[in-house]
Amino acid sequence: MTLTLVPIDHGELCHGWAWTIDDEDVLAERVARIVLGQYRHVAKILSGAGVPGPAANSEQANAAIKQLTLAEGEDPWHRDGWLFQAISWIAAHQQPSASLTRMPHIRKADKGFDGMQLELNEAGTAVTAVVVFEDKATDKARDTIRDDVWPGIVALEKGERLNELSQEVSAMLDARAAADPEFDLDTAIANTLWHDARRYRVSITIGDTHNNADARAKLFKGFDDSAPGAAARRRADTIYLPAMRSWMASFAARVIVKIKAIANV
Repeated sequence: MTLTLVPIDHGELCHGWAWTIDDEDVLAERVARIVLGQYRHVAKILSGAGVPGPAANSEQANAAIKQLTLAEGEDPWHRDGWLFQAISWIAAHQQPSASLTRMPHIRKADKGFDGMQLELNEAGTAVTAVVVFEDKATDKARDTIRDDVWPGIVALEKGERLNELSQEVSAMLDARAAADPEFDLDTAIANTLWHDARRYRVSITIGDTHNNADARAKLFKGFDDSAPGAAARRRADTIYLPAMRSWMASFAARVIVKIKAIANV
């Protein structure tokens, strides 16, 4: 596996996983294919298929490299955020908690949801869980969670952005219906209990401050207030990157090398 995911349980507060990178070179190759638009190949590999990777042309490679290259004076936040979303998507496929996972964003500054998974009932006639991702690459983990993530979740709990959420879910189910002619798309949407189905997966980079169980629990303090109910609604994932910005810069350079190799440029 590209990542090792270790389960961590914080009782009634939240549950989740701590990620560790097993092979940075393999991870870079998979992120390179995502930025090249080859996420379906990556999904197949993560599901255990031993299929060769598709080729890419120079135009695709140039566009992908441009996305990962900072302009002079440009802050790295959008690039690093996109890289982290790609890693988060890979982690979601390694530890799937849902029947369907939305394709990863391809743009650095997309304003939509960071990611999403759907769980269906056994009959496949209703959505039982809509898992909304909050992916944050930051060196200020607690401030980001308290000041950015929790307010966003509270807003979703109040029903804000429900139109966006409904559209995302419909698009994901539409893709399922296209692959399975017997799947009843309209019934699945109609049977969704939107408030009961909402769940949250918060994934964030951490440094030394939060790299132990007690500190990690303090990092996610308030999760149960922002999204009340059973702990199953609240997933909290972390990856330890003590020098996050410099690691992201180095990793972006490694991904670019992989892009060039895939496209033979």
